[in-house]
Amino acid sequence: MTTSKTAKAKADPLKTAKVLWKLTDLYPGPDSPELAADLAACEKKAAALRQKYENRLAGLTAPELLKLVAALEELETSQGRVATYAYLNFATQTKAAKAGALLQKVREFNSRVGRETVFFELEWNLLDEKVAAKLRNDQKLSHYRHYLESLRRYAPHQLSKVEETLLLEKSPVGRSSWNNLFDKVMGHLQFGKNKRTEEEVLTDLYAADRRVRRQAAAELTAGLTSQLHVLTHIFNTILADKMIDDRLRRYPGWISSMNLYNELNDTTVEVLVKAVTDRYDIVQRYYRLKRRMLKMKELSDFDRYAPLPHLPDKTIPWPEAQKLVLKSFSDFAPEMGAIAGRFFAEGWIHAPILDGKRGGAFAHPCIPPVHPYVMVNYTGTLRDVSTVAHELGHGVHQFLAAKNGYYNSSTTLVLAETASVFAELLLFKSQLELLDDPRERRAFTCQKLESIFATVFRQVAMNRFEEMIHNGRRDSGELAAETLSAHWLKSQQAMFGDSVKLSDDYGIWWSYIPHFLSTPGYVYSYAFGELLVLALYHLYRQDPVAFVPRYLELLSAGGNASPYELLKPFDIDLNDPEFWQGGLKTIEEMLSGVE
Repeated sequence: MTTSKTAKAKADPLKTAKVLWKLTDLYPGPDSPELAADLAACEKKAAALRQKYENRLAGLTAPELLKLVAALEELETSQGRVATYAYLNFATQTKAAKAGALLQKVREFNSRVGRETVFFELEWNLLDEKVAAKLRNDQKLSHYRHYLESLRRYAPHQLSKVEETLLLEKSPVGRSSWNNLFDKVMGHLQFGKNKRTEEEVLTDLYAADRRVRRQAAAELTAGLTSQLHVLTHIFNTILADKMIDDRLRRYPGWISSMNLYNELNDTTVEVLVKAVTDRYDIVQRYYRLKRRMLKMKELSDFDRYAPLPHLPDKTIPWPEAQKLVLKSFSDFAPEMGAIAGRFFAEGWIHAPILDGKRGGAFAHPCIPPVHPYVMVNYTGTLRDVSTVAHELGHGVHQFLAAKNGYYNSSTTLVLAETASVFAELLLFKSQLELLDDPRERRAFTCQKLESIFATVFRQVAMNRFEEMIHNGRRDSGELAAETLSAHWLKSQQAMFGDSVKLSDDYGIWWSYIPHFLSTPGYVYSYAFGELLVLALYHLYRQDPVAFVPRYLELLSAGGNASPYELLKPFDIDLNDPEFWQGGLKTIEEMLSGVE
């Protein structure tokens, strides 16, 4: 029986059915001999490196150290290939037992390999500083200089070899395993009588019909409530895991390890957070304005994303989204457009909503010899197009940085968000130019403001929530769901003030946000990236010709220097409150234009 073109179009109006990533670029399949061979080869190589170099690091010459570091990088690249495949294979089929088993198998494999190679970091960090400085400053090791310097910043938090080995041995059943459980719980959850996915329900919060928004909020709350005992236990376990790890490693505060990972001083983050919380009035002004524009007596939590009158609301099929994103990238820099085009053309993206696929979106850097992958759950909204641009911004950044090799290609989280947020802004400007109706332009600008609020103010409010729950777990022991909800409402209400009414139901919405579990302390990176992008975009508007090559050079640098060093060409002082206020003033100017 044949199917007409019309029927096919109705069955797949977004045209995403065939937008599936090709994991064969990594391995032919989960049972492939190639994957099994890499697992065996990695364990054999790790054991050989340990036998040859353990307890010998202090006596190595620069050429010998170079040989060891290069061998370790090659080994970790192979591990990264296996780990990427296992995770991406699981991400689109969280209900499949075989996919989950492979992911756990690979995590246990990486634990065994790490146990063999942990000697390197331990011995490197124990070297006398004069000896270490002489080695890392040797010209032969110039490529790895920043990597070797970065390792030593963890020296004060390093444990003994026995302790580090034991922690590696137990890691497969630690935080990563609890995150795996969270993904499985959320992947199995079905919302409402139609048994919809999390992504479908969240999309309805942007519906024009208030009844649809209210129903979506009720369905999300009901679904989360049905698993709240499990989600609360997962949160408490990960909070306790981090508490113990921080205590053992002598970190002074819950956020210290994240700041160290981001290569930022605590002062920089404190200045950023204070700058944003001091301007919560911008959020409150906007939502009071939105209430008047919607002609409503009161805005409830499920009304936050209600579309404004005259906002273009057509569904955008995937090919049109592709065209919009690639044009905005290419207009800025043809090289960016060309790289992004490969994601679409060569099967590096997974776009459709599928049963068992995890919610949200991400870009995975994979390994330098292959290419990044992007996952989205595309429903055809303007917001989804922006998400595609965001993740492709990450993808382009990761692609450009890959030439630095496995150790130097990965950027700190704060700079990783810069490329994605900049890509969103390019798309917004490109889309805005297509609108002639002033009412549509105002509504579209309001939607962008809301996106900026979500990136800057909401993420900092979530950072405040994290501080409450991490410190609360340390001071008072295990936290009840009601306590977690109280902290969530307090941190959110501080941002909204009296401009939005937050219900008790909204109090449990902390429980579906994966960042709190997978990367504690991460969320301030979004605010960092957005405010930095507003400053960078201002420089771009002043001198596009000079800016574009400097910007591409920033992306291409990957993680071969600290954020402070990488931003020097732009004359940016991250510890200056005025720098962050500059980005906030730009947001306020956008709001004033709407008002």
